[in-house]
Amino acid sequence: MSNWDLMMPGMGLTAIGLAGVVISYAGIAHTFIDGMHALTGLTMFLGLIFLAVGILDGGISTSNRAKATTLVIVSIILGFGMYGFTMNTSDYTVTLAGILLAIAFPAILIAYLAMKHPELVKPIGSITGMAAATGIIVWVVFGFVGPDTYMIPQQVGVDEPHEDVTPSGPIFAIEILKDSAEEGNPDYSPDVSTVTQGEIVEWTNVDGAAHTVTSAEDFGETFDSSLMGPGDVFTLDTSNLEIGEYEYLCIVHPWMVATLIIEEPKAPIKVMIPQGAAIPEDGQIYYDPQVVDTTIGTTVAWDNTDNTVHTVTSGEAPEADGIFDSEMMTAGDMFEFTFTEAGSYNYYCTFHPWMVGTVNVE
Repeated sequence: MSNWDLMMPGMGLTAIGLAGVVISYAGIAHTFIDGMHALTGLTMFLGLIFLAVGILDGGISTSNRAKATTLVIVSIILGFGMYGFTMNTSDYTVTLAGILLAIAFPAILIAYLAMKHPELVKPIGSITGMAAATGIIVWVVFGFVGPDTYMIPQQVGVDEPHEDVTPSGPIFAIEILKDSAEEGNPDYSPDVSTVTQGEIVEWTNVDGAAHTVTSAEDFGETFDSSLMGPGDVFTLDTSNLEIGEYEYLCIVHPWMVATLIIEEPKAPIKVMIPQGAAIPEDGQIYYDPQVVDTTIGTTVAWDNTDNTVHTVTSGEAPEADGIFDSEMMTAGDMFEFTFTEAGSYNYYCTFHPWMVGTVNVE
């Protein structure tokens, strides 16, 4: 025969464990760690239920062993409790403490009555239950119809159009590789990524399993993708990140580790469009310098110092390839473009197609 005294709490703990895992993996929690936090809270309340049942079933033991065990447990609870209440920065600490006290006082009262005056347990329990239910109902009702309708989401009036906050800038692509969920396989590519501050880093999950991109040192405080399913993309604007190295990992598969290095923006290389560039004659300089040799992540800035309009358009005249295009630049205008991939980039002026230049990126 099965031991139901062991099976019942075992099934309860298993169910709560599954609930915590679902919360962690289903994207309900912000991170896997948040899901584990929810799981510890559920487990704590289950422990309180078992503790109350044990007290009500046999009363409080007065043996020396029980007293010693109680002293140890109380010491641990007080130690962690004091640390938790004094060292955290949560706005809900006082609320949580109030909830715990609201549960503890009636439980202690009912446990005491169960031992000393069992005939009072039923009426006192009924009164406590009705009081709790009444308080919850009143709180909800006044939240909807009271002078302070805190249960109704407050709509903030917005008369002005929303500003587009979509990150803009050169994109640095990183892939979460196929089969990276298996320990020992290549995971993030590249494994060490060096980007210029201000670039947009874009992770694409090409694996068939779910992953995350989570800053390792602070467990996602700096950046965190949450759970990324197959094909999902996570973008990070590095404009607000400090210069330095950031190790990151997958919370679901913690052996997947990579490094993101943020470098200071490089000073742009300047190319002048000089006076007279619109005139096709021998010895005339059209772009100065005509050929630029540089590296990935460098910005090139074209400055139109001529007295007529020009363009900086990638491709071979008259066919533009769409990589970059300044459109019409009047006298004094400047156009910048950051090169994020190696290659040789030819460009020309659409108004004066004899004006050509090249940027070689290594």
